[in-house]
Amino acid sequence: MCQAQTGGLLYNGGMNGHPFITSRDNPLVKQARALRQRKKRLETGLFLVEGIHHVGEAVEAGWLVETLIYAPDLLKSGFANQLVSEQSKRGLNCHPVSVQVMESLAEKDNPQGILAIVRQKLWRLADLNTQKFRWGVAVVSVQDPGNIGAILRTIDAVGADGLILLEGGTDPYHPTAVRASMGTLFWKPVVAASFIEFIHWAHAQGYWLVGSSAHAATDYRSIRFGDRPAILVLGSEQKGLASEQMSACDILVALPMRGRATSLNLAVAAGVLLYAFIADER
Repeated sequence: MCQAQTGGLLYNGGMNGHPFITSRDNPLVKQARALRQRKKRLETGLFLVEGIHHVGEAVEAGWLVETLIYAPDLLKSGFANQLVSEQSKRGLNCHPVSVQVMESLAEKDNPQGILAIVRQKLWRLADLNTQKFRWGVAVVSVQDPGNIGAILRTIDAVGADGLILLEGGTDPYHPTAVRASMGTLFWKPVVAASFIEFIHWAHAQGYWLVGSSAHAATDYRSIRFGDRPAILVLGSEQKGLASEQMSACDILVALPMRGRATSLNLAVAAGVLLYAFIADER
């Protein structure tokens, strides 16, 4: 039995009686590591959240945290120590682990010493309307999870209402997407739907659909969005919007490309266009 006082946390079998884990083959450790695979996230409905800020945001936003895993020898933050202590008192499973175990779970070097296993939230288009979701972004078949996280972060920055993921692609619970969102994932709805479902819903709700295409004749700076409910529709990183998807939009806009590059990174393009949306002080 390991007993020590580190970072303000006494662990003698854990604060709530859980044993100090030193083996990378421990079942809990193996479960947490498996959640880096999409298959396991789909099977279990769980995902992994790493880092002090991200875990804190998940807890504050009221998501169902099933387990906290922390390394007392790495947990130097007073906020993180208090977080673990408070959640332990509330009955949450809080498991102390060795530095080596935490390093085996962390995606980055020099881990902060805390991660959580969290239950996913399943949003539907039917949960949204023009009052709850005044404006936001829909993206077709995103392949890079970092783009999902970065777009969510920009959605939060401009005061938009959420993200709609169309036609599959990577999922918002990929560890890279979670990290890149900087906690926004826990505050903004993320919905998955087919393009057909999205179009029917958007038209029924009265949204103005603004598509982005390198082939559009309209410069994004020339349009006025006003205060109408609107959704920015973006294509995938490789292919952009298909012709039938462009036809479903109310207007297509282009970003001027003055150098040799023919396109912008998806998340960068989303950021430029989203800030154009608030130029009229929505």
